[in-house]
Amino acid sequence: MANDVAVLGVGMHPWGKWGKPFVEYGVAAARSALDDAGISWRDVEFIAGGETIRNGYAGYVAGATFAQALGWTGVPVATTYAACAAGATAIDIARTRILAGLCDVALVVGADTTPKGFLAPTWGDNPSDPDWRRFRLLGATNPTYFALYARRRMELCGATEEDFARVKVKNSKHGLNNPNARYKKEYTVDEVLTSPMVSDPLRLLQICATSDGGAAVVLASMEYAKRHGVADPVRVSAVSTVTPTFPNTVIEMPNFSTDSAATVAQPELGFRDAIAAAAYEQAGLGPEDLSVAEVYDLSSALELDWYENIGLCKAGEAEKLIRDGDTTIGGRIPVNPSGGLACFGEAVPAQAIAQVCELVWQLRGQAEGRQVEGANVGLSINQGLFGHGSSVIVTR
Repeated sequence: MANDVAVLGVGMHPWGKWGKPFVEYGVAAARSALDDAGISWRDVEFIAGGETIRNGYAGYVAGATFAQALGWTGVPVATTYAACAAGATAIDIARTRILAGLCDVALVVGADTTPKGFLAPTWGDNPSDPDWRRFRLLGATNPTYFALYARRRMELCGATEEDFARVKVKNSKHGLNNPNARYKKEYTVDEVLTSPMVSDPLRLLQICATSDGGAAVVLASMEYAKRHGVADPVRVSAVSTVTPTFPNTVIEMPNFSTDSAATVAQPELGFRDAIAAAAYEQAGLGPEDLSVAEVYDLSSALELDWYENIGLCKAGEAEKLIRDGDTTIGGRIPVNPSGGLACFGEAVPAQAIAQVCELVWQLRGQAEGRQVEGANVGLSINQGLFGHGSSVIVTR
């Protein structure tokens, strides 16, 4: 398609708790992606970096930091802040510059070093920041929201704690053979359901951790790819970065109230449905075309919501998919063959890029030990704090 760009290379630094500066993970991922692409750093004409973030407060100037660490070349740079969607917005900027003819090859990098425990606000008072307010005034860490979404699903769809546990079991099995995953242990439903309660109804093994890690992709124009002997590359065919439409009637972090629909009708599509819909429209595809998906399982319960948001089933039917094994490797539409955040944890600016890395490996047939056979269309989806949508469709 006219709006496709080639993915020449992908690379990651394994997720974990390494205790090093985030730039080391990003540089390792970048060099791996450049090697995969068969080009050098000096060939890169643009770099986009996903900014690290500490709950509403700006973090590091990641794009320039990576450029300096790789060696100043005068390359133009951009840094994006979109919380968990930062990697996708960085991909969007790089892709747009290529399509506009402003460069032929671009590097996108995201990396993070996270503190121990839950993500928390930095020191200082900032009562105008809604994220500050939800921590300081309400004491609501991220798992509070995850639990609210889970309770909502139980009430509306009849989901059970066993259904949520099945998601964790599936993802733990998928991640066993992923060399970049942090957690490589397969769990049973009973083990999940007997792990400590964190935020009712979610238990320790159903909530993703915070992690260190990095991911990178090298994007290029289709003409550049052909000149470098890559006739049939995996392609980025869509990037969606939509925001909610008023009124937003489902609570989204960090808010604790919704918009009123008393005088304004609800939009045809809610926020999360709209993220995937925009990507499908851009790519000229639909959910029936998908071979594989990487979705944002902040909790095992939230993964079920995403099944419906990306159109794998109708509202209220996600539980049947997990019970029937449809989203397991070998099933109708495998979801999170990487192991998802359940096996990685959050390295915030890197995770949307890491999802794309996994999809590229799947479409190339390089996902050893977790390969989805015949994969030719993949979709990633997540969302960032403050209403940042994030979805990327890759095709072959």
